[in-house]
Amino acid sequence: MKFLIIGLGSMGKRRIRNLIALRNHAVEGFDLRADRRLEAEQKYKIRTYLSFEQAIQNRFDALIISVPPDKHHIYMKEALKLRIPFFVEASVIDDDLEIIKREANELNLLAAPSSTMFFHPAIRLIDTLINKGIVGTISSIQYHSGQYLPDWHTYEEVSNFYVSNKETGGAREIVPFELTWLVAIFGFPVSVTGLYKKTINIQGAENIDDSYWGLFDYERFVLNLTIDVVSRCATRQLMINGSKGQMKWDWNNHFLNVYTAEKGWEEFPFELMRAEEGYNKNITEQMYVDEMACFIGALEGNQRFVNDLEKDHNVLMLLYALEESNDTHQTIFIK
Repeated sequence: MKFLIIGLGSMGKRRIRNLIALRNHAVEGFDLRADRRLEAEQKYKIRTYLSFEQAIQNRFDALIISVPPDKHHIYMKEALKLRIPFFVEASVIDDDLEIIKREANELNLLAAPSSTMFFHPAIRLIDTLINKGIVGTISSIQYHSGQYLPDWHTYEEVSNFYVSNKETGGAREIVPFELTWLVAIFGFPVSVTGLYKKTINIQGAENIDDSYWGLFDYERFVLNLTIDVVSRCATRQLMINGSKGQMKWDWNNHFLNVYTAEKGWEEFPFELMRAEEGYNKNITEQMYVDEMACFIGALEGNQRFVNDLEKDHNVLMLLYALEESNDTHQTIFIK
């Protein structure tokens, strides 16, 4: 298969590495920036283009859209015009998603929004154990995902990329990124009560809200979610309380902790592959490779991709509901 990577920044380069790791696939790239094109050519030995119009003179089996979130809709629409299946990184802005969703359905075109965390071995194990009923009936979930924004791209200033913009700010982006896997396992809530605000000064990101909090009501239980980009030590910590026991995950560990009255605390290990150089050791490259493999399997008709535009749009609406709750001081019920 032949893929065009649209955007050769951090995520675009990662998708090139993913496809190279999966072998037997031709990869080419497009970026407006000459330095990024040169880097991709030299580092990965791929052909690049200085314009999208130049690139699409060639035939591609799929597009990989890895541009900043506020540009996603541009290339999704181009993919629809060309009737080329596409993979797109996680959404954070609702730019014509209803129209894009409808047209993709009418064309019966594969549109695969990212669901990266669902491919993390810890998340897969959590899904398996929850489905087995190991903790019984869930009563509450607490989850904190925290990072420090300047650590995202240590090679450039925060002000130089999209996470410094209010609409595409780092914390705002991570809310749907995390909710995508949470709703895949636990489903959608009936209401949300939320807060968001700026709590500290980060040079280059003066205009963003750096922390989000959400109480997601599932009627039977509540998910208490905290997302921030001010945690100096990158953190992902999960606690699930149930009628039979508890489950804990700290992403610094290569195991889940599960407590039951019968057995006490047990460790359920999983294998965590290496991280790419320059990234946090817990951001395993394998989950991105597995995500691309799932997309290729869907292209070949061998399996369904784990996410779709309908789910992606609905997750994005949870972010919007959280923000509406903060702005109106009300609980927002999900339609």
